[in-house]
Amino acid sequence: MKLTIQRDALLKPLQQVAGVVERRQTLPILANVLLNATTRELKLTATDLEVELQAKVKLSVDEPGDITLPARKLLDICRTLPEGVDIDISVKHERATVRSGKSRFTLATLPASEFPVVDKIKSAHTFSAPQDELRQVIDRTAFSMAQQDVRYYLNGLMLEPDNGVLRAVATDGHRLAICEFPMDVGDTTGKQVIVPRKGIQELHRLLAEDMATVKVEIGSNHIRITTQELRFTSKLIDGRFPDYNRVIPKDANKSLVIDREILRQALTRTSILSNEKYRGIRLDLSKNNLKIQAHNPEKEEAIDEIEVIYDNDPLEIGFNVTYLLDVLSAVDSDAVEFLLNDANSSALIHKPGIDDCRYVVMPMRL
Repeated sequence: MKLTIQRDALLKPLQQVAGVVERRQTLPILANVLLNATTRELKLTATDLEVELQAKVKLSVDEPGDITLPARKLLDICRTLPEGVDIDISVKHERATVRSGKSRFTLATLPASEFPVVDKIKSAHTFSAPQDELRQVIDRTAFSMAQQDVRYYLNGLMLEPDNGVLRAVATDGHRLAICEFPMDVGDTTGKQVIVPRKGIQELHRLLAEDMATVKVEIGSNHIRITTQELRFTSKLIDGRFPDYNRVIPKDANKSLVIDREILRQALTRTSILSNEKYRGIRLDLSKNNLKIQAHNPEKEEAIDEIEVIYDNDPLEIGFNVTYLLDVLSAVDSDAVEFLLNDANSSALIHKPGIDDCRYVVMPMRL
């Protein structure tokens, strides 16, 4: 294999795919990036066996071929070379030579035949979606995913294409986020897939904030999202996601409407003196008034009061302040509405009068 490519043309796709490469690998081949060079195109592929990323670069190749090179080392070489220079890559006798100007690097290689690649997705259901909307789906729900929970099906984001909407749901057992985006997803009633946490994080990193259309393919074991330049493939979590509808409060009879930014600032201030481990804060509601309190084992105390729209019986309820702040960061409106019942019941949070995105937070005993 022999090719010449401009440093900047190689650096961007290399950065995009190398993000999936783990520093500690069980298989040496997984530390490498696969280079497939045809006469008109260079493909770069990296994987950790759970997530696979592939990027394409258009260029004229002198000698087509396939090889794998150490991903991190190749990326570091590209980063440290000056902008605008040309890079020559040639492979001979299981060694790759990378040249640019008077700089020369000789890298070890592994054969491309050993690299694990996901080519086709079986029984795929396909639809198209704007990049920006897919990114918003992740922004507004992914923070509620569990981390290393023994209930492995919670360690990911559940996607449910359902006759005109794409529904995303995430929960860690203490909070739940559910959002619905109008989208032409075809006839897919009852189709649910769980994308693992790392896959969601990589996808969020790669999706651009524009309305360019991407192709989404859902198979029995994988999900694939293809843009003009990138192909993202992730294994799916094999498990049954819990019935999220049972968690959403149906009998909440107390409504609290409050300015989102004012509440966020008050919670941030008060949380400074909350217990560092449990992060508990108390909300004390009375007519059109909210008192926020926090205590810690050092007997320190924080109290803040803000005006709200509330015309129900007084109520005291405790929450993990981090969960509330995460929700307030995800909601994109000036005000938020809390629907409450009593101190032992979960709160339902959404935009006032709009429930395209709903958030459920369990209370804490303080």
